[in-house]
Amino acid sequence: MRQHLIIDADDTLWENNIFFEQAFDEFCGFLDHSSLNPVQIRAILDEIELANAKTHGYGSLNFARNLAQCYRRLAEREILDGDLETVKGFALRILEQPVEPLEGVPETLEYLALRHQLTLFTKGHPEEQKLKIDRSGLGIWFGHTAIVKEKDVASYRSLVEDLRCPPGITWMIGNSPKSDVNPALEAGLNAVFVPHERTWTLERQPLRPPGPGRLEVVESFSGLRTLF
Repeated sequence: MRQHLIIDADDTLWENNIFFEQAFDEFCGFLDHSSLNPVQIRAILDEIELANAKTHGYGSLNFARNLAQCYRRLAEREILDGDLETVKGFALRILEQPVEPLEGVPETLEYLALRHQLTLFTKGHPEEQKLKIDRSGLGIWFGHTAIVKEKDVASYRSLVEDLRCPPGITWMIGNSPKSDVNPALEAGLNAVFVPHERTWTLERQPLRPPGPGRLEVVESFSGLRTLF
């Protein structure tokens, strides 16, 4: 039976969080705090990101803003305008990184697109996400693309309504329990969890028990061929 497959982008189709981690490492080196270690600095940055995401959303531009705010809070020396530009630059260089599909993604998307209806569903800054989709070359396999500020239960229900997808044959596929799996299950859809070892800490949650829908777990994106 032809299924409706809704697929995440960042860290499901291509690497993303590793570039944010590299920017954070550069930030810690520049900050050179006398008493806080990177784990402690990361916890403070997570608090800032969690609060700002509600207003500003996600993406490299917002990450640059968050790093600057973190620097203002933690810097142990006089803060100069040039320092803030340097800090923001760590994040803005993410935009220059190549968008390379993860192993097995292109051929698996081709396989799935011949058999099912594919929708690309991602959150973040619209122009930044569109640029990554274009640079990846993977957009050709999707009949529909949706970019939202937050992937929550309401956004899944709205997407399914717009696409007129019957929940019983609709699946959300992604690496994030918080944004991909759990809200999709709560919205009554099926879900496939594709783990990624470098998933952002704020996207990690325990997987919730499925409701009316099914939950499947595959080791890699290529494993979707065994399900669909």
